[in-house]
Amino acid sequence: MKLTTIKGPVEIDSLGLILPHEHLFTDLRGPHVPGYAKSEPSAVLKVVQPFLAEAAAAGVTALVECSTVGVGRNLSVLRSLADGTSIHIIAPTGVYRDAYIPQSLREADEEDLAALWTKELLEGMEGTSIRAGFIKLAMSDDGPTPLEIRNLRAAARASKNTGAVIASHTIGGRLARKEMDVLEAAGLDLHRFIWVHAQTEPDLSILREAARRGAFVELDTVGAPFQPQTELLETVTALIEAGFIEHLLLSHDAGWYNPARHDGLPEEGFRGYTALIRVFLPELLRRGITEEQVRSMTVNNPARAFAFYR
Repeated sequence: MKLTTIKGPVEIDSLGLILPHEHLFTDLRGPHVPGYAKSEPSAVLKVVQPFLAEAAAAGVTALVECSTVGVGRNLSVLRSLADGTSIHIIAPTGVYRDAYIPQSLREADEEDLAALWTKELLEGMEGTSIRAGFIKLAMSDDGPTPLEIRNLRAAARASKNTGAVIASHTIGGRLARKEMDVLEAAGLDLHRFIWVHAQTEPDLSILREAARRGAFVELDTVGAPFQPQTELLETVTALIEAGFIEHLLLSHDAGWYNPARHDGLPEEGFRGYTALIRVFLPELLRRGITEEQVRSMTVNNPARAFAFYR
């Protein structure tokens, strides 16, 4: 089985630790702002490459870039970054939440949107040979809106056409339940769905429910200053003890180059991609989690999630 990366397909057996949710280049101003998602690849490389080098030295073998259409997907930048690192970079098709959907996609119907995403997964994006490696969506916090429901149905079609996984920015369990209901009604096997930002739901029973239904439960604030790490460690441990280790994904949701600023740095600074390896996993081991369980969460699970099933 293979992952689809910026440089082409890669056998999953050749990979080690995979970060399933990170950002390299992101423009949160949205697609309607002049200069949106524009930057010289060399400028981005200068800022981001040292962080990729640090991650590679720590043992990261692949990284999933989650900045999709609407929040800055830039293939020239991503290709430049992929050429400058040993880490395999996986890029998304799809679109961000309602307020960030470009006008051209707002007017598309479900069938046309599914056809576009299928093409980007199987042939290439924006007239290039660079294929997307997954479908990235996002839900409004008070959603899903009608357009977001259309996106979910189109994504389910594209996933069934290609075997690609759907990863969706989803804040809280209420929204995750609605989302999974829509996807199941559209015929999607929830083993092809990642609940992104699942740590935003404090009720562990809802995380267990999502895993029981088949979804990957992604906890992606490892090393984040706003996330109590003890709380995150306890959530991981509780889900393992409940028997759902095969549904767990761990990442930082870190980065990213910000083209709206002259130095490219986020206002809070560029947060790198090594806290999982250097701090979080050692702490899990100290709490009694085994090396085999760590490998399951950081190697086997993300490889299974992002491999294409057809």
